[in-house]
Amino acid sequence: MKIAVATENGNVCPHFGHAPTFRIFETDGKSIIGHQDHPNPGHAPGVLPRWLSEMKVEVIIAGGMGPRAEDLFQAAGVRPVIGATGDAGEAAKAFLEGTLECGDSACGHVTGEGHSH
Repeated sequence: MKIAVATENGNVCPHFGHAPTFRIFETDGKSIIGHQDHPNPGHAPGVLPRWLSEMKVEVIIAGGMGPRAEDLFQAAGVRPVIGATGDAGEAAKAFLEGTLECGDSACGHVTGEGHSH
């Protein structure tokens, strides 16, 4: 499984689209076995969901994103996990362990129902 984390200075970025970097974690389903940083290819509707899907990413972790972006990610087969904070590696590890604590979307967009992570 591949997990992407929208990152800024090694931490979860508050808004996925404004993240300078996406850290892609390669996992064996239980633990992280490596990662690679990729520069943000640009923030336009549908670009990031398609780009991450083409890299076989299954989960995107970010501080926040709007409901339209969430829908676009889901349509591309990438599960959005929002409201995360802190170190990108720790967030990815906590997600794998089922202990990632998420709050509300950090980017100020109004979201629909609560999120289960």
